Amino acid sequence: MNRAATSAVRGRATPAVEPGLIPVYVWDLPVRLTHWLLAISITVLAITGFYIGHPFITAPDPAGQEFVMGTVLAIHFFAAIVFSLSELARIAWMFMGNKYARWNQLIPTNKGRWKQAWEWLKFYALFRAVTPRFVGHNPLAGLTYILVYAVCLLSALTGYAIFSVQAGVDSPMRIFGGLVPLFGGLQTARWIHHMCMWVIVLFVIHHISCALLVARAARNATIDSMFSGYRFARPEDLAAEEAGAD
Repeated sequence: MNRAATSAVRGRATPAVEPGLIPVYVWDLPVRLTHWLLAISITVLAITGFYIGHPFITAPDPAGQEFVMGTVLAIHFFAAIVFSLSELARIAWMFMGNKYARWNQLIPTNKGRWKQAWEWLKFYALFRAVTPRFVGHNPLAGLTYILVYAVCLLSALTGYAIFSVQAGVDSPMRIFGGLVPLFGGLQTARWIHHMCMWVIVLFVIHHISCALLVARAARNATIDSMFSGYRFARPEDLAAEEAGAD
């Protein structure tokens, strides 16, 4: 990496970086873009979804109340489209992106990655003070993301199944009506959709907490990397990775 790029990364008003670390371009643009689109859409979906289940805005007349609910439903639907497309794009990028975006960064494929996952579990449980070796996704976080992607997919499918019931006759969303029986009926689909939302919300809280913990412990611009794409790594960690050691 050239000196200008290094200076640009170090020049950001972000957490201090541990001396001796070197900048590595880890998160390419599609990863960062889908990350923030998912973050924004999840926030909008959680707020509007909570309102749909428990309306907290009152209008002076029934027509006004219907207008508010209709507006919230429309926002919820369009946020769901952004959410679904972003997730599908990120899944596709697991097979098209750089080596840090690939599926094998999320699913441990050898004993070394599984061993690292165990070391990360000890770190998160506060039985280890120093972060284990990592440059891109750590193996334990990668496994968590796979589970979360599955929950997100289930959330989207149940949401579209629920929407299909009230979609217009000519709406392409009617094709999702066939999923309603598979989910055990409309009410069960609503319950699954609701539970998925809470799992995702709890994951977001956990995700932010872990990011802050790793950023403080490793001092490698973990949080800033989702804006710049650059994370800082120990030279020996980068050398081990490039040598194929896991």
